[in-house]
Amino acid sequence: MPIPHLTIYRHDRKTRALITLAGEIDLHTGPLVRESLACYLRDCIRTIDVDLTPVTFCDVSGLNVFLAAWHHMAAAGGSLQLHHPPPVLARIVDLTGSRFLLRGLPAPQELPPPREGTIATTPALRPAPRYEALHRLAPVIPAAVGGVL
Repeated sequence: MPIPHLTIYRHDRKTRALITLAGEIDLHTGPLVRESLACYLRDCIRTIDVDLTPVTFCDVSGLNVFLAAWHHMAAAGGSLQLHHPPPVLARIVDLTGSRFLLRGLPAPQELPPPREGTIATTPALRPAPRYEALHRLAPVIPAAVGGVL
């Protein structure tokens, strides 16, 4: 299976930066995004805008990277905002209660309906509060290779 392709473009302006991601963000490319965002903190950039317009796919591991970066930026007195997420990421953000992270996200009634064969969300399945979403998406590390969790 080929490794997904991701390109990162960085545009700095004093203490503010725009990062444009193009391609797929998943388990394989997430560490590249994580390291790129960590560089901003080391470079004393305190406001990061991430343009996701050219992103073709982003799964929950990508969202986990963005939530961790948002948390680190907030702890350092900065901010991180995502703009124009792909539909898959918009759905994940809505389900996890992570809307605080995004800009350019359509209102819930404008989100595309779930595909046939998937579980539809109902009003009874409310998203978790922000702090629960952050902890629920924390990375899970197995105790040992092939071991029991």
